[in-house]
Parts: sequence; C-alpha cells; structure tokens
Amino acid sequence: MGLIRSPESNPALVEFASEVGRSGPVVVQGGATHWSVGGDVDPSARVIGAPVGIVEIRADEMTVEVGAGTLVSDLHTALRPTGQRTALPEVEGSTVGGAIAVGRSGIERLGRGQTRDAVLQIHYVSADGDLVTAGGPTVKNVSGFDVVRLFVGSLGTLGCMADVILRTQPIPDMEVWSHLDNTPPEQVFDRCATASSILWNGESVWILTAGYVPDVEADLDALRQLGPLTPDQPPELPPNRWSRRPAESLTTTKTDFGSFVVEVGVGLVHTDRPVAPVSVSAEVAALRRRMKAAFDPTGRLNPGRSAGEV
Repeated sequence: MGLIRSPESNPALVEFASEVGRSGPVVVQGGATHWSVGGDVDPSARVIGAPVGIVEIRADEMTVEVGAGTLVSDLHTALRPTGQRTALPEVEGSTVGGAIAVGRSGIERLGRGQTRDAVLQIHYVSADGDLVTAGGPTVKNVSGFDVVRLFVGSLGTLGCMADVILRTQPIPDMEVWSHLDNTPPEQVFDRCATASSILWNGESVWILTAGYVPDVEADLDALRQLGPLTPDQPPELPPNRWSRRPAESLTTTKTDFGSFVVEVGVGLVHTDRPVAPVSVSAEVAALRRRMKAAFDPTGRLNPGRSAGEV
C-alpha cells in the first residue's frame, strides 16, 4: 500500500498531536525564515516544532512523505540519489512545513511549478487536537473538498502541519544561468522554451535554462542571437513583493518602484520600496473569517498572524 496509512500509526505524529494539545494558544515554528510575514505571533502562544525526517520516498510514484519540520535542503539532499526534487523553494534554513505555510514559490516556477501544486496530502493537528488527513497520496486518490490548497499560504492558522506528501519531479540534465544586457524580456520569453526563470531589472535579463541537454543548448543558441550571452548568477532580490499581471509587470520603472526585479511570465515584482497591503472586498474578508472560524473557532492556532497579510 506504500504511502497509504493511518496517521495514528506514526508515533511521531501522535506525539506531535499530544504536544499541540486541545487548548491554549500554540504556534509551530519552522526555520523562522519568514517569521514576520502576516504579523507578529502572540507572545503568550506556546512555540513547538513539527516532526523531522523522511518517512518514505516512492521514486517510482514520484512522491515523498516527509515531516513538516524537515529542512527543504535536507529533503532535496535525500531525493538527489533518485534524480528528483520538489518545487519547494530552497531558502537557507527553511522547513517543508514553513515553505507550505508561507506558500511562496521559488523564482524557478516557470519550469518547476508552484509550491501549491507540489502538495498532495497533509497530516495536521486540528484546533481540537485531533490528527486529520487532508488530500491523498496521489492525484487520482483526491476527492471531496481540496483542503490541502487552503493550507498553502495559511501561515499555520488553520491547523498544525505534522507531515506532508509531496509530488517530486526529475532534476534537469542541464541547468544554466545566463545574462543578457539591453534585451527586451518579452523576446527572451518568446524564444526560450526551456526557461525555468526569467528575471529583469529594467536593464538586464537573467535566464535559467533547464532541461535535456540538446534542448537547452538550442535555446542558448537562440538567445545568443539577441545579444552577447554570458554565464551569470541571478541578482539579489529586493525585500518587498508586489503582484501584478504578467504583461503589466513589464511596464515597471525605477521612477515608481526604485530598484526592482521582475519575474517575467509570472507577474511578481520584487522591489526595495514598501508595498501597500492589497485591500480585499467585504465578501472575501467575510469568507476568510468564516473559514478561520470553521477550522479554529477559539483562535488558538498561530494567534496574531493573518494569512491576509501575505
């Protein structure tokens, strides 16, 4: 049966559920790499850690079950002998559960996909202290409400993640970061089928080409027709994030945003200037409140933080 098992059969999950308990404010801390996102945690909350370690790798099924407290870098190290990895961004010190709770995708999302698409199943502890399973170990096993998607970006406000089953993907045969000056980013996007990331700062373009060697080499040749192509690492990203439509992001200027880096084809703009919170409609705000009340009626999970601040 492989990854199909009851969470109660895993002593680490049972112990974690006991630690979460059934009352009192509590927060699960990962690597604290994005600890300020969504507001400050209520200092009265108990701080605990999620289970750590690889539960099972199913390379043939391209899935892995892993404790939510496991470092993303350790997960990818364990997967490397299988020639696979996940779409979770590998930020230094970040954990699997933390990456899912924050919900941000890596700059390679054009090729690797988004964080939310990598999550198949979550074992979590509810506000009542019960172990709950959301999702299924494979895509075709998932039915009913897609609760897993609600947890991605929820900042731990709906449940305490214990472990997860993730979709894996092959590590490309070839990955190359390159740099072009004075080249329209839309031309790079149109010409480069193997682009896993295209970054633009208003003057220069950085491209991560990834895939089979002949395909990558063909794209590199096509990029050389646009101008001198040089090997280079991606630029450092400014600290603030602003979401725009992909086409609109290409109209970003330093006059309006200062230093910036656009994720071309995605629409995300990294800027050194603070970005005002996005207002939501009254209907969306009401839906968020209803969802929080349904999962955590007493507000004990990660008090003080709001997923609406992501």
